[in-house]
Amino acid sequence: QLQLVESGGGLVQPGGSLRLSCAASGVTLDYHTIGWFRQAPGKEREGVSCLSVSGGVTKYADAVKGRFTISRDSAKNTVHLQMNSLKPEDTAVYFCAARKTTVRSMCFMAGATYDDWGQGTQVTVSS
Repeated sequence: QLQLVESGGGLVQPGGSLRLSCAASGVTLDYHTIGWFRQAPGKEREGVSCLSVSGGVTKYADAVKGRFTISRDSAKNTVHLQMNSLKPEDTAVYFCAARKTTVRSMCFMAGATYDDWGQGTQVTVSS
C-alpha cells in the first residue's frame, strides 16, 4: 500500500524559500502522476502543481507560476516542490497526492482524480 509523507514545511519570511518533499513508501512512484495541493484556513483546497509519470509534463497554478518547481527523484522515491519568492498568501497546509496511471504524459490539477494523499505539512510565510 502506498504511503505518502510530506516534509519541509515551516515558518519563512516573505521572499524566502522552502523545499517540500513527498516521500513514498510501499510502492514505487514511477507509475504515478503526482500533485501538490494546498489549503489555507477558511479556503478550499487548491491545486498547486502536478507532474506526469514521464516527468515531461508539469502544470502550475497561476498564483505560483515562475516561483515553484516540481520535480521527481526516482532513486529516492520522492517528489519535491521547490518554492521560491514566497508570499504571505502562500501560507497553507500543503499536501501531496498520487494516482497510478498508464498515461505517462498527463497530470491533473483536480484533487478528485488522486487516490492517495499525505497528511500535509504546514507552510507559514510571515515577517
